[in-house]
Amino acid sequence: MNALIPPFDPHAVFVVPWTSGLPVFGWVVLMGFLVTALCGIVGNYLILRRMALMGDAISHSVLPGLALAFLAFGSRGIGPMLAGALFAAVVTTGLIELLHRPTRLKPDAATGIVFTCLFAAGVVLISLFADRVDLDQDCVLHGELAQVPFEPFLRMGGMVLGPPSVIRMAAAGAVVLVLVALFYKELLVSSFDAALARCVGIRTGLVHHALMAGVSVLVVFAFQSVGAILVIAMLILPGATSSFLSERLPGRMAWSVMHAAASSVLGLHLALWLDCSIAAAMVVAGCVLFVCAWGVSAVRAALRQRFAGADNGEISGAGVIQGG
Repeated sequence: MNALIPPFDPHAVFVVPWTSGLPVFGWVVLMGFLVTALCGIVGNYLILRRMALMGDAISHSVLPGLALAFLAFGSRGIGPMLAGALFAAVVTTGLIELLHRPTRLKPDAATGIVFTCLFAAGVVLISLFADRVDLDQDCVLHGELAQVPFEPFLRMGGMVLGPPSVIRMAAAGAVVLVLVALFYKELLVSSFDAALARCVGIRTGLVHHALMAGVSVLVVFAFQSVGAILVIAMLILPGATSSFLSERLPGRMAWSVMHAAASSVLGLHLALWLDCSIAAAMVVAGCVLFVCAWGVSAVRAALRQRFAGADNGEISGAGVIQGG
C-alpha cells in the first residue's frame, strides 16, 4: 500500500541538488527565482493600486492572444507569442476601463467579467482550430520548470550562456527593472494618489498602460516555466508578504526579492520530497512564508499595542500621584 506522503530522504532532498545535481537543479532554482523576484517587484505596484486581480486577468486573458498569434504566424516562437500576448493585454485593460468608468460596475467585477470571457474565448478558439493551434496545455496553463535545464543552451562565440528560457527571462527582467528605476517617481506617485499625480503633470493613463505592458511581458516569458495559472501567485505573494514586513516601497521590494529566493529554494526541496510540480511547490513554499510574515506582523502589532498601553498606564499613574 502506497503511503500518502513519500518517505523523507534528507540526502536526496537537501544534499543531491547542491552537489551532483547542481548542473540541473541550479538552473531550475535560478529560473524560479527570476520569475518570482521580477513578478514580485512589479506586483508591488499592482497591490498598491489595489489591482491584484489585474495580474490574474492578464495571465488568463492572454490565451486568445496566443491562439490568434499562432493562427496568424503559424509559429510558437517567442516573437509571435509576445505580440499576441501584448495585444490581448492591451485589449484586456481597455475593456476593463470601458466597463468600469462609464458605468457603476466596480473594478473587481469588471476585471472578473473581462478575464473570464477572454479566457473562455481562448478555449473556444483552441477547440475550433485544434488541428491548427498547436499549443501545449501543460506549457500554457501549468508550465514545467523541470524541463528548463534540458533546453539546448544558447552560445555566443565560444561562451555557453545557458537555457534560452532563462536568458530570455533575465533579459526581459533587466528591461523591466531599468524602466521601473527610470520611472520610479511616476509609478510611486500614481500608485498612491492618482489625483496628485495628475496635478503634478504625470500622465497616469500612460503610466498605467505601460505597467500593464510590463506585467504582460513578464507573464509571457514565465509561461514556459510556471504557466498562466501559477504566475498570478508569483505576482501577488512576494508583494503581499513584504507588506507585512515593511511600510516603505524600497523595503517591500527588498523583502520581495528575499521571499523569491527563499520560496525558490524551499520549493525545490519540497518538490523533490513529494515528487510533485516544482513550480507549484515553490508557490506552496511562498504561501508558507506569507503565513509566517503574517504571524510576525500580528505578534509585532500586539506587542506594540501592549507596550503602548503600559506607557499610557504609567503616564496616567504619574498624573494621579502628582495630582494627589
